[in-house]
Amino acid sequence: MTEELIIEDLHVSLEDKEIIKGINLKIKRGEVVALMGPNGSGKSTLGNVLMGSPKYTVTKGKIILNNEDITSAKTEDRARKGLFLSFQYPAEISGVTLTNFLRTAYNTLKNVNVSVIDFYKMLKEKMSMLKMDDSFSRRYLNEGFSGGEKKKAEILQLAILEPKFAILDETDSGTDIDSLKIIAEGINQIKKNLNMGILLITHYNRILQYIKPNHVHVFVDGQIKKSGSHELAVELESKGYEKLLQVSEN
Repeated sequence: MTEELIIEDLHVSLEDKEIIKGINLKIKRGEVVALMGPNGSGKSTLGNVLMGSPKYTVTKGKIILNNEDITSAKTEDRARKGLFLSFQYPAEISGVTLTNFLRTAYNTLKNVNVSVIDFYKMLKEKMSMLKMDDSFSRRYLNEGFSGGEKKKAEILQLAILEPKFAILDETDSGTDIDSLKIIAEGINQIKKNLNMGILLITHYNRILQYIKPNHVHVFVDGQIKKSGSHELAVELESKGYEKLLQVSEN
């Protein structure tokens, strides 16, 4: 059986305003699907809805994970079934170290009780992959972190929690080119190790130069307006959203 995350005719509203207006999307394990679009198009909303945010209302359609309808499932249940969301704006949590946060999340998600020593060995290996200094393990979660450091901490969570499908919401925003390369290398390694499916949400082609997508979809005003291969992302970079879509309609 092919493991898939499937979105069927999904309509989503926020306070009676429709934001997502009927989209169909499929991500298979081992694939990278890029969702590109301008600000305000509904990309981040989609990521939050897939992860079960109660802020939004699904008015029509389904979210199916490995043949199971999870449209109404709680966030923690989606996580246990193999979904992960990397936030565009990771929250700062004062008083909670990165190590304690990740160990608690790991033990809860996996229903285990890994010791502090054993978990630290695992954490140190993953941090090394992302070229994160050991001192980050003792710092409060995201407190005082730069944009790139916050995004590395998100991908560190990805490496530790080992989901089947990851929704990466603008992982490239707020990162310099060196951090982006390290983050992309880490994502590629995790994807390979886990045969993970990825929905990569982004504005730009920049990150797609390092993480090659199998499919690219242009998302505007709550709808997928155009789909194609990686070449579509390159074309979008040169023409921009408005011009590309004008050409498509003519």
